Amino acid sequence: MIMNRIKPDVDVILDVLKLAQVASPESTFINSLLHQYQERGGLSKKQLEGLHSKASKIKSMPPGKLATIQAIILKKHSNHRSVVSKPAAVEPKEDPGKQLVEDILVKYPQHKRVLFFKMKFDKRETLSATERTELEKFHKLLCSGPAK
Repeated sequence: MIMNRIKPDVDVILDVLKLAQVASPESTFINSLLHQYQERGGLSKKQLEGLHSKASKIKSMPPGKLATIQAIILKKHSNHRSVVSKPAAVEPKEDPGKQLVEDILVKYPQHKRVLFFKMKFDKRETLSATERTELEKFHKLLCSGPAK
């Protein structure tokens, strides 16, 4: 990204980095920021915030340069991750298949396949289309008496 600067010979970030390096030459943070700025030509928003906090502690730092750094920080884009919203708890509708299972289990309490369907309903799992047709077929065969 190429920045169109009004006065290309004025580099406030470099000035602040050099003033901070003179104030504390042993600071590895300032030295690494200076190196990165000279190598890559820019700093990230987080790095600029760190530079601003370090530079604001230096008494000989001109307040105009600090204000310029602050303005550059505010101008930079910030990545905000949106908070994942939890879906509202939906009350499950009363499934008609549950009633079919209960009707069958009243007459045949040990029916293994219907007990499996009941277990699925208890776990709030949905029945597949084939399982639903199978349950309806069981209900028709077991609960409705022989046709007269």
